Amino acid sequence: MSVEPNKSKNANILEWIEARQSKGLYYFTRKDALNELKQTKKVFDQAIFRLSEKSKVVSVYRGFYLIIPVEYKSWGVLPVDWFISDLMSYLGQPYYAGLLTAADYHGASHQKPQVFHVVTNKPVRAVSCKRVNIKFFVKKSISSTLVEKRNTQTGYLNISTPEATSLDLVRYLYSAGGLSHVLTVLQELGEKINPDSLVNAAKIDDCIAYAQRLGWLLERTEYADKVSKLAKWVEGNEPVFTGLDPKLPIKQSAKDRRWRLWINAKVEGDLQ
Repeated sequence: MSVEPNKSKNANILEWIEARQSKGLYYFTRKDALNELKQTKKVFDQAIFRLSEKSKVVSVYRGFYLIIPVEYKSWGVLPVDWFISDLMSYLGQPYYAGLLTAADYHGASHQKPQVFHVVTNKPVRAVSCKRVNIKFFVKKSISSTLVEKRNTQTGYLNISTPEATSLDLVRYLYSAGGLSHVLTVLQELGEKINPDSLVNAAKIDDCIAYAQRLGWLLERTEYADKVSKLAKWVEGNEPVFTGLDPKLPIKQSAKDRRWRLWINAKVEGDLQ
């Protein structure tokens, strides 16, 4: 005899979800839904389970749900740029799309990334939901990183600038596919890099070893003429010699005196 009341509760939740979608809101939190619908947790969870089975909603993070429009029903999830700003707001953390994801937005799309890279200030567990995979990187100096805003279907997306992106590719070298893959990305991304902005980004980043490695890599692209100011800045700081690949030994490696690097790795880009 309790079937009809449950159906009614389910309808109320569906109407509430559809009202949000009509306003261009494609997400909701469990806490907000419970507060606004005035339902018990049990009734809410049962209704959400039914709606999930019908691919009307999906949970991508504990307590955070996406509303799936008809055009994405076959996906069962939304593109990351539709909801990442709202998810990070829900988590109460700053963020920007970085590394290979940012490079892709800036036109370096030779190998489109299968994982969406997000940089934030505290650890966040990876998200894997149907076609969506998000990996989070921790960076203490995130507040000073230079970012741009891009319009999306549901609002905007924070993206690191080309210069900040290039430094992050070196900072998170192994997650970006290693030196040769980073060089391949830079062979395209270099077109968007501004020499003055590159030096500024290096100063803000405040880790000269990344600037040393980045300068050496960029010098091996067709945009080598853009690194003279960075080289001068590096020289003025008189950094110690460091390995091009920080994980490999430097014994018997050649020296690059301009960038003060031990060239302890073979690096080849895919593009000519």
